[in-house]
Amino acid sequence: MSLFSGLDQFGLGKLEKMDVFEEEHKKEEGETAAAEPKVTEEDLLFDKSFVCPVCDEEFHSKMVRTGKVKLLSADTDLRPKYQLVDSLKYDVLVCPKCGYAALSRFFKFMMPAQAKMIRENISKNFSGLSSAGNIYTYDDAIARHQLALANTVVKKAKPSEKAYTCLKMAWLCRGKAETLPKDTPDYDKVIADLKKEETELLSNAYDGFMAAFSKESFPMCGMDEITVTYLIADLARRVGKYEESSRWISRVLTSRAANERIKNKARDIKEMLNKEMGK
Repeated sequence: MSLFSGLDQFGLGKLEKMDVFEEEHKKEEGETAAAEPKVTEEDLLFDKSFVCPVCDEEFHSKMVRTGKVKLLSADTDLRPKYQLVDSLKYDVLVCPKCGYAALSRFFKFMMPAQAKMIRENISKNFSGLSSAGNIYTYDDAIARHQLALANTVVKKAKPSEKAYTCLKMAWLCRGKAETLPKDTPDYDKVIADLKKEETELLSNAYDGFMAAFSKESFPMCGMDEITVTYLIADLARRVGKYEESSRWISRVLTSRAANERIKNKARDIKEMLNKEMGK
C-alpha cells in the first residue's frame, strides 16, 4: 500500500504514487554522475619532454600516466592488455626534427657512430611527422614503430632491440585487428592483411631473439633468461615452428630457475602445441 493511498479522500488521488525522497534521490544520482565522469584515453595521457641524442632537439611526446591504467590480462606472447587504453601505442619516441625513433627503453642509448649513420641515412631525407590528434590511432602507432624499426637497421642495433621492436609492432597489428569496426570497407581483407603482417613481424622477432640469446647478456629488454626462453617458445609456436617451440618450452619446464607461475604458462603453451600438432 502506498504511503499516500488515502489522499483520494481529499481529492488528491493523483499524488498517491509520490516518492517521499524523490528529489533527494535525483540529487544523489546527479552527484554520483558528476563525481564519476567517464574517463577517456586522452585523460590518461600527458606530454613529456625529451632531448634527441642525435640532434639535441628538445621535443614532446605523448605518454601514458603510470598508475592510471589497469592491466586486464596478457596474451601468451606477453602482450599486455590494459583497461581504457592500449599503452603500446605510446611506446615509440620520434624526434620530429631529425627522424630518429626508438622504443622508449632504447631511445637514450646512442653511440657517436650510430648517430652519424642516422644523420646520413634517415635525417637527410626525413620529411617530418604527420600531425596526430589528441590520441594516437593504431595507424599512427604502427607508422611510428615502422620508423623505429628502420632506425634499428640503420644504426646496426643489437638483435634484441630489433626483435623487441618487431614484437611490439606485431602486437599493434593484433590490437588494430581486435578493435577494427565491422563496417570497415573490405573488412575481411584488412583483417587478413593485418594477420599476415603480424605473423611476419613475429617471425622476425623470433629470429632476432634466437640470435640475441646466444650473443647478448641478460636481462634482455627487461626480461630474464627464463622469460626470454618462454617467449621464444611461444613465438616459434605462433609462426608454425612446432619442433623448435617444443624444445624451448621443455627448457622452461625443466629449469630449476623457473618459478611455478611461468612453468604453468609453459604448460599451457605445451598443451596448445599438442593440439596444433594433432597429438
